[in-house]
Amino acid sequence: MDTFFKDELHKWRSTIQAPPKPAVSGQLVKAVGLLLEAQGCRAPVGTLCHVETADGGFVVSEIIGFRGKNVLLTPLEGSTGFAVGGMVTPTGEPLTLPAGEGTIGRILDALGRPIDGKGPLHNVRHEAFQFKKINPLARTPIKEVLDVGIGTINGLLTVGRGQRIGLMAGSGVGKSVTLGMMARNTNADVIVVGLIGERGREVKEFIDEILGEDGLKKAIVVVSPADDPAMMRLYGAQTSTSIAEYFREQGKSVLLLMDSLTRYAQAQREISLAAGEPPATKGYTPSCFAKLPALVERAGNGESGGGSITAFYTVLVEGDDQQGPIADAARAILDGHIVLNRRIAEEGIYPAIDVEQSVSRVMPAIVDEQHREAAITMRRWMSSYQRNIDLLRIGAYKKGSDPELDKAVEKRDAIRQFLVQKMKECRTFADSKKALLQLVSS
Repeated sequence: MDTFFKDELHKWRSTIQAPPKPAVSGQLVKAVGLLLEAQGCRAPVGTLCHVETADGGFVVSEIIGFRGKNVLLTPLEGSTGFAVGGMVTPTGEPLTLPAGEGTIGRILDALGRPIDGKGPLHNVRHEAFQFKKINPLARTPIKEVLDVGIGTINGLLTVGRGQRIGLMAGSGVGKSVTLGMMARNTNADVIVVGLIGERGREVKEFIDEILGEDGLKKAIVVVSPADDPAMMRLYGAQTSTSIAEYFREQGKSVLLLMDSLTRYAQAQREISLAAGEPPATKGYTPSCFAKLPALVERAGNGESGGGSITAFYTVLVEGDDQQGPIADAARAILDGHIVLNRRIAEEGIYPAIDVEQSVSRVMPAIVDEQHREAAITMRRWMSSYQRNIDLLRIGAYKKGSDPELDKAVEKRDAIRQFLVQKMKECRTFADSKKALLQLVSS
């Protein structure tokens, strides 16, 4: 009986649903900043179009909304050369991206095209990547530790395979260096690096000096620098995630490093403000906060028996303000956050991780009781020392008044040695755990 009613419902729906209308070309009537406006064009939001330029060429643009009967578009490449009357023609084809082992070791732009001068991609196929939402009840739980090669994270902020972490810091505190250390040292099958909105100089520096030749051998780098149009920066983040999803479907363990989530949100803000969406919080529109979870929820573990995407998203905090709108939104949707502190960096401790402000929400479920208690003890010592640092500096503290502070002072040099790590150094999870237990028990 249930099958009968389902069949009848399907027939009824098919009688009232009109077939999709064919796309129709139009003409450009306005071009202001990031926004193009076309008249007579008929196609749904998200459609790619060829917009004719004054020299007879065309620029690929995407429909982002409507104004009355006119469509609003934003160009993917360049924003000059347009003239009133230029043809706007829907392509009718989705964007395709390269997929396969041939992308490993290569540097791509936001549309998946190689830009490293090594010629075309081989051993790949081009697919129209369509995000497939995973049933949250079908996802594999996070039960396995991921070794990232950084002692402080392995020991005190242990990361699980399939976790999503925010790396929060102001400018110049060491986000890119920390990402490079993880890219070289993490135990993952494939590493996907998305450099979104970075300065061109930093892109070259990250690839050559921070990531290095060894890191690039198992990495795919997607680059959309700061001078790219806002839509290309959005595509850069989407492309990075789509490539990571492809390898997860192949059953591989993927490490996704995206720098930065803030510039992804800023690109969305540029587009939505140009389209007329009203700002909500510090100039960010509601669609910015809707886009963030839609992006990060694509990472994580796949269905049972599949692969995983462990993701680190850098969040640029303005003026070291950890309460900014994007930082606050990121903390709410991620599985933990690691804060890089300028004060710690000024003390010469790198990576400058502020353990007291950082948290890994899955750590209690993936480490043993002994490890967990040792990490809590060290956190307690570090917090006690930091709370009383002014008394210690002026000599106002009398030894013996607080046994826990006495222990924190005694262990200060050993804790500092545990936290400091050279850029080219790798500390495995086993070594980090052993060093932590020895420090706490000695």
